[in-house]
Amino acid sequence: MSEPNRPRGLDHLVIGVHDLDAAGRLYERLGFRVGARNRHPWGTENRIVQFPGAFLELITVGDPGAIPQHAPHRFSFGAFVRDALARGEGLSMLVLESKDAKADAEIFKDAAIGDFEPFFFERQARRPDGSEVRVAFSLAFAENDRAPACGFFTCQQHEPQNFWNPAFQQHANGTTGLAAAIMLAENPTDHHIFLSAFTGERSLKSNSLGISAPLPRGRFDILTPHAAFQLFAGEEGAPGPRFAGFVVTVPDLAAVRALLAAGDIPSLQVGERIVVPSGAAMGCMVAFEKG
Repeated sequence: MSEPNRPRGLDHLVIGVHDLDAAGRLYERLGFRVGARNRHPWGTENRIVQFPGAFLELITVGDPGAIPQHAPHRFSFGAFVRDALARGEGLSMLVLESKDAKADAEIFKDAAIGDFEPFFFERQARRPDGSEVRVAFSLAFAENDRAPACGFFTCQQHEPQNFWNPAFQQHANGTTGLAAAIMLAENPTDHHIFLSAFTGERSLKSNSLGISAPLPRGRFDILTPHAAFQLFAGEEGAPGPRFAGFVVTVPDLAAVRALLAAGDIPSLQVGERIVVPSGAAMGCMVAFEKG
């Protein structure tokens, strides 16, 4: 077994929506370049927003009859997406990068945060010129018993040269990267052991706002609802534990503010961030910060 990468950087975020085309139009109005629709053999469909080394996965259920159920040692990605959407739209799964999904699965089992077989799949992807290429992934799932509504896994790419494309990473809002994923919990320290085991980051930061895992790419913050309200006004919302949204970096906040106004997207200036509240973004807060 090869040594997996630890700590693990942000890879992508799974954002459930009822209407995938409407979500694509919304994210385009937010200033993102949104990829074409892709279909999975287990009943879900997605569209991707790509950044250097990380991406957003807008996802919906396309064929409910094709979704397999969870089984012993088998995590059903489709069933989790379906059940999360039944509760409401928004960010439902946090994904970290993996160099070895099989090794990650063993680590998660040893840490008692998951006992699932790694899951391999492949599909065809489309380049900007319209040509098709193969992309393939292995996933290692973890679970946080204290946050059952939140999904976690790592993703190993087998054909990274076919997936990552600088042409897909050029956005009208100027986004340069995925900075953070945000989770809410009444007692963030309840998740300290899980967070450390899942991210592989032993030196977590803790303060009155919550706990944070600084990662090789981005960070993962677990905040109290009150802290989230202070940092991302309007995000106190429903009780956790739950994911609230994400933060991206941009070079020019004034340009983002003008773009959002032109797209008739409600936003708030909160400190040095521009925040599009979850109520205006299909259940997933979107925040922009300079970087």
